[in-house]
Amino acid sequence: MDLKLTTETFGQDDQSWLASAEGTDRARTITLDLTTFTANTHYPNGYLKSGFALKKLVSGKYGLFTAGDHDDEIIAGHLLTAVKISTGATKVAGALLWHGAVIAAKCPHTVNAAGQATAQQISYF
Repeated sequence: MDLKLTTETFGQDDQSWLASAEGTDRARTITLDLTTFTANTHYPNGYLKSGFALKKLVSGKYGLFTAGDHDDEIIAGHLLTAVKISTGATKVAGALLWHGAVIAAKCPHTVNAAGQATAQQISYF
């Protein structure tokens, strides 16, 4: 039994990228493949911010959607809530916003018009 005192600080998750509450009550539990993210770029403070555009990988896990992805890859949705990343982790659970509205300019990374066009149930503003 570990009885030592541990202090952890949590910040506020910025969900200003959400254009509406539509779909937030129907988020899907997913597994994120952290090998598609870069620690120093995407989660330098140990947390993956909400709003990242995600694609479904061949493995069944989800990873970061980037502008240079193959033509057959689509945006499956966006990460709905921030996720803590433990040191050495290669996968974590998250929540996928697969249906709803997003303000593209407020997402934590750029999703160009071509990428936005691949999203089947996400509207971009």
